[in-house]
Amino acid sequence: MKLAEALQERADLNRKIEQLNNRLSNNALVQEGEEPAENPEKLKQELDASISRLACLMAQINLTNCRTVVDGQTLTELIAKKDALLLKLHVYRDAVYAGSQTAYRARNTEIKIKAAFSVPAWQAEVDRMSKEVRQLDNKLQESNWRTELLE
Repeated sequence: MKLAEALQERADLNRKIEQLNNRLSNNALVQEGEEPAENPEKLKQELDASISRLACLMAQINLTNCRTVVDGQTLTELIAKKDALLLKLHVYRDAVYAGSQTAYRARNTEIKIKAAFSVPAWQAEVDRMSKEVRQLDNKLQESNWRTELLE
């Protein structure tokens, strides 16, 4: 199995576990004399099996990410770099948005509000980081489809 397929299965399992959680909650209580729409014991078995498969898959994905090297870096390092860059990008975008807000003055006697930093320079940095995130993501996606999942 390719790493990309394992990642897709992991996402599917996470969705399934969330749905099973909701289904269990919806069938936890019934009116006396009534039957639940679904058997909670069967749902529990399905949940346990899904979580067990997810744990196995997560271990294999993590092992594969740690041992697969692309351009001198492990996939784990590339993922961490991308996650950190996305965090930084989010904060910079918020700052650029805040610095771009205009405060209108009814009269020239009111206090003038201006950005405390160079919005165009920060926007250029946002654009550069956005491109870097895209490139990292493309590299990761390509690697995911070329890499066999380690057992």
